[in-house]
This record gives sequence, structure tokens and C-alpha cells, in this order.
Amino acid sequence: MQKTASDQHGILYIVATPIGNLGDITQRAVDILSLVDKICAEDTRNTRKLLTHLGLKKNLVALHDHNERQKIDEVIEWLSNGEHLALVSDAGTPLISDPGYHLVKALRERDFQVVPIPGASAIITALSVAGLATNKFSFEGFLPAKETGRKQALLLNMENSYTQVYYESSHRIVQSVATMRDVFGAEKKVVLARELTKLYEQFFYGTLDELHQWLLDDAMHQKGEFVIMLAPSEKEDSDSNSFEASTEQLLSVLVDELPVKQAAKIAAKLTGQSKNVLYKQAMALQKN
Repeated sequence: MQKTASDQHGILYIVATPIGNLGDITQRAVDILSLVDKICAEDTRNTRKLLTHLGLKKNLVALHDHNERQKIDEVIEWLSNGEHLALVSDAGTPLISDPGYHLVKALRERDFQVVPIPGASAIITALSVAGLATNKFSFEGFLPAKETGRKQALLLNMENSYTQVYYESSHRIVQSVATMRDVFGAEKKVVLARELTKLYEQFFYGTLDELHQWLLDDAMHQKGEFVIMLAPSEKEDSDSNSFEASTEQLLSVLVDELPVKQAAKIAAKLTGQSKNVLYKQAMALQKN
């Protein structure tokens, strides 16, 4: 490990760890974890299991969503004293829907050296076998826990012409897929990856309606960690009927959750259409 040319501060290494199969750890990650003075871990219990598998005994420090901001000064002190540190999450690449953003931002602003040690990432692993367009995609992370929040977040992505990637847990997978079906339509193409690289790794290819039924058919299908990938919108700009249909679908979802006036206002912002015209449509949908 090298120190920066400008000073003798320590280095923070952002170390990717396996998302399931422990064999996916890279040799470089093992080397770094064996050499650092401390390891900042999202959950020290999980990280200790990985270290035991690697035959390493290290000084572990808990750094998670609830204490990250409070730990920044302490981490800066360690680095200032020349200690080398590693940051790991429970699985995969740190900071990707995991803690670490506030720490890394603070260190970058203070010119400390932060070095990535690449490895497993659930997003990239899932996309590599999804059979969906990957020349452009968006990673949306976890959806809001409440139904209204989920709908509002998904509505903003209704017309995206690129693949959308979401994470979801076993507690909300059925509800989230049901909301996606309501917003994007039953026939929207989707690929779901479950328990990536683990013993019961599983993939589903089909429509949102079929996926929802598949989840309900077997309680085991609802267990584990999930990556949901939605196919790009197939709308054509010249197809006015398709555009009108999507606008009506957008309004119908908004009217279910919001007052007509507010629904029309949001729809106008998303579609660029007249707020007055959309208000009349929303009123008609509410009556029906």
C-alpha cells in the first residue's frame, strides 16, 4: 500500500465483498483486508464471518446508517495518524444503497486518499444475464415503504426509454411488484433476480402480471434479496394512440392517490400537456 505523495496520511480503501458466494472475493480485496489497520463494517458480525473464512483477525469498527456521520471525525483522526482503513458493507460494493456516502464525501473534501477495490455488485451481476438493454440504465435503489410513495416514485419513471433497476427485500417484494403492475401495466416486461450467487439463486423472465402471480404461487419465491429490472418503454413518438393511453393510465393512478387538481398538475408536468385538459380527463376518470 502506498501513501499519498503530499503527506503521510493513511488511505481509506472501499472494498467490495461477495454478494453471496464467498468464492467471489478478489485476491486484491483479500490483500487489502489483511494489511489495513482497521475495517469499518456495516455489520461487524457479518464481516467477522467473512474474515474467519479468509483466516483473518482484524480490528472491526461498526459504521452504518445510524452512526456514520458521528464516526467521520474519528475516521479522519485515524487517517491523519497514518492508519490505513477499509470500508466494507454487508455484501457487494459499498455506498451502492449502503452506508459510506457521507464519509467518502467528507474525506474527498479534505483531500484524503480514497481508493476503490472493485468486485461484486448485485446491479451489474443481475444486468449481465437479464437480456435487457444495458447501453443505458438507471439504478433506482429501494422504493419507498409506503404505497403512495412507491407510486409517486414509479410515476416519474413511466416513460423512461431505458432499463430500470430496483432493489427489494422479502418484506415488500409482493407489494412493490403489484404497484409496478398498477403503474406500468400488466404486460410490462420484467426480469427478477433472486438470491444472486447463493445456493437458491433464481431468475424470472416475463411480464409484471406473471411475476406477481409467480410470487404468490410459492412462498419460497418471496424469500431472500431481489433485483428487479424493468424493460425500456417501447413507445414510439409517432404513435399518438399509445401516448394518449399512457397519459390516461398516468392520470388514473394519480387520481387514486391525490385530489383531481393536484393529479392534473403533476400529469401536466410529466407529459407537457395542458393542465386544464388533463383536469377534465381526471374529473371524468374519477366519476367512472
